[in-house]
Amino acid sequence: MKKINIQNKKAKFEYEFIEKFTAGLKLLGTEIKSIREGKASIKEGYCTFENDELFIYNMHITEYENASFTNHEPTRKRKLLLNRRELDKMKKKVNEKGFTIVPTRLFISDKGFAKLNIALAKGKKIYDKRESIKRKDDKRKIDRALKDM
Repeated sequence: MKKINIQNKKAKFEYEFIEKFTAGLKLLGTEIKSIREGKASIKEGYCTFENDELFIYNMHITEYENASFTNHEPTRKRKLLLNRRELDKMKKKVNEKGFTIVPTRLFISDKGFAKLNIALAKGKKIYDKRESIKRKDDKRKIDRALKDM
């Protein structure tokens, strides 16, 4: 069985992560089958509270090709499973100005369940983004120099 590790690289560039959580996902049967085939994307996904429950929107899971008429809708909202203490902590932070919850990684756990790493994040300013680009370039130059030695 191949490892599923779908990441949101754009989120790392756009946001500064304050705290990370791992949440379960409430999925339909055809959705988990598509995820196991690696046909999912969390690039456009975002998390929002609805009646004290956390949902992820715009997470794209491609329709399962072997399913019949019981197939799922690709970008439907999906409930995230966390304990109450974590949910209350996140809701309190999100109500503060500037905080959001972004999905960072989708994977299959050792027990076979789909899990989503989410982060409580604050948007980066333009100069912060430039700084991270500069840091990445410097690291690349150092790695090249060490490789050539």
